[in-house]
Amino acid sequence: MAKDMTLLWGSGSPPCWRVMIALEEKNLQGYNQKLLDFAKGDHKSPEVMAMNPRGQLPAFKHKDLVLNESYGACMYLENQFKSQGTKLIPDCPAEQAMMYQRMFEGLTLHQKMVDVIYYTYKVPEGERHDSAVKRNKEALTAEIKLWEGYLQKGSGSFMAGKTFSLADVVVYPGIAYIFHFGLCEERYPKLAAYYNTLKNRPSIKASWPPTWLDSQGQDTLKDI
Repeated sequence: MAKDMTLLWGSGSPPCWRVMIALEEKNLQGYNQKLLDFAKGDHKSPEVMAMNPRGQLPAFKHKDLVLNESYGACMYLENQFKSQGTKLIPDCPAEQAMMYQRMFEGLTLHQKMVDVIYYTYKVPEGERHDSAVKRNKEALTAEIKLWEGYLQKGSGSFMAGKTFSLADVVVYPGIAYIFHFGLCEERYPKLAAYYNTLKNRPSIKASWPPTWLDSQGQDTLKDI
């Protein structure tokens, strides 16, 4: 069934990882895939541009349908393969509302994370300002504290309650990313527990970024 699917992806990219987790959860292994190298500019190759004119990854295709936005691809896979694999959208209205709320809040976490981690990459050295670095770190710190609080007050061990859902599919890669970049586990015990528990979930373990397997991570976020 997955033979008519194609995924072009980059290791360590949270958006790419979201789609891979969703594919695993829906038992859609065996899809066509190609690992590309961001450092070599593979994401700007003609192959990618043909699927995603923005020159970004992931580039995902099912039959003749192209979905390059990771949230859209994950929601599409759940809706098209509802009876297969893990049920990722709960039936309970309250649980469903929480799932969507946490899902889309994940976009804010991702943006604030990127603002800190990639500031030095995006801004030329002569244009960097300590005040911008401080402001971005303060914003990310506040955001991470918010998520720590969500888990502390939550009714289950997942992002939106007692069952694994699309909220976990799309948010977990970002949580893993900030720990990979040095977030202190002792400072955020609930997030750390969530990160470490789901690390062993089959879908996450099977799609773990290959470039992280031999990497010790970085310390960019050690003081967050």
